Amino acid sequence: MKRKILGIIALTVLCTLCFGLSAGISDDKVYINGFDAAYPPFTFIDKSGKPAGFDIDAIDWIAKEMGFNVKHQPTDWAAIVPSLKAKKIDLIASGMSITPERQEAVNFCEPYWEVKQLLVVKKDSPLSVEEALKPDRKIGLLRGSAESKWITENLLKKGYKFQLMQYDTTEMAIDEVANGRADAATVSNTALKEAVDKGLPVKSIGSYGQPDVDYGYAVRKEDSQLQDTLNEGLKRLKASSYWDELVKKWDMK
Repeated sequence: MKRKILGIIALTVLCTLCFGLSAGISDDKVYINGFDAAYPPFTFIDKSGKPAGFDIDAIDWIAKEMGFNVKHQPTDWAAIVPSLKAKKIDLIASGMSITPERQEAVNFCEPYWEVKQLLVVKKDSPLSVEEALKPDRKIGLLRGSAESKWITENLLKKGYKFQLMQYDTTEMAIDEVANGRADAATVSNTALKEAVDKGLPVKSIGSYGQPDVDYGYAVRKEDSQLQDTLNEGLKRLKASSYWDELVKKWDMK
């Protein structure tokens, strides 16, 4: 009798644990991942017109592992957090920096990647960081990005007089530097590597002062169960051999 009772208790605990991981996660519902369509190697649209990148592959693996469906939807970066809050999308897995301001609006999963923020110029440019930030210089960056917020608060409001040029994609900002229409651009080390690998004539001249940032998946404040599921899936992914395959595939290091 005691053995039977213990068996029932063990089964109950097991069911509770399984339910805890999947509560609120429906096999039928399709969760929409909003992503930047031009931020390789994290997320972009490939030559066949399909979503691709490190984050796309990672979320696809997590969805399969954790038993839910996901669809990737290109979303304007400047409007991506409002789109999440308005329930037009369900999560953001697209190289999003975890910042205090964003943490007030959304919940982040555990960080999965760290990037350095760099100032890049044309390959033959003689500019130093100090010279690139002088008055009348044109500095390009992604509209609605963490870099835009940091530079405004920590440089422009403290007396720097350069002109901030905001673009819809990071690729556009880098292209403007390569074409000579901007003096410099602020990008992550991964975005710079991607640009150089593509043959764009740009180079880093170092940091402009912004600390290194962590990337994390974002969900709505009320979607704690989805957050828990993504965290568990990410934990399993990073413990698997597929994580190393992704890092190698997308040349992340």
